[in-house]
Amino acid sequence: MKLNELRDNEGARPKFKRVGRGIGSGKGKTSGRGVKGQKARTGVSLNGFEGGQLPIYRRLPKRGFKNIFRLEYTALNIGTLDKAIAEGKLSADAEITEAALREAGIVRQGKKFAGVRLLGHGEIKRAVKISVSGASAAAIAAVEAAGGTVTLPVAEAAAE
Repeated sequence: MKLNELRDNEGARPKFKRVGRGIGSGKGKTSGRGVKGQKARTGVSLNGFEGGQLPIYRRLPKRGFKNIFRLEYTALNIGTLDKAIAEGKLSADAEITEAALREAGIVRQGKKFAGVRLLGHGEIKRAVKISVSGASAAAIAAVEAAGGTVTLPVAEAAAE
């Protein structure tokens, strides 16, 4: 295949509608805009306008609050972690960090995620040393019951 042979798939770009080209085209004379009036003219933007009636976006009540500073964490269950160690994606001997989890492809982290939060769904059979941004009480208990440790950044800051 050559660069000059590249083409879009059939139907990927709809054919341009030629308006105002005679009545036989079906889009002649008024070009599908109806007759006269404000909406037949160019440069008209009437989104949300309801003819002077109070618009629906003003009639409906506003509820709630969205915290723009809220931090979102990638969830990681201990069952998933145990499965990854069993498959050889992670080593149970070395400390498991968020960077190691990302490199192994176990968690995906975009810009909106603040870190990894360990959750207690499933079971872990081996002693692991894991360092994450957050963990549920059930997850910490399960890891410690298996003989491992969970390190959290808040606990480190409090210890100093």
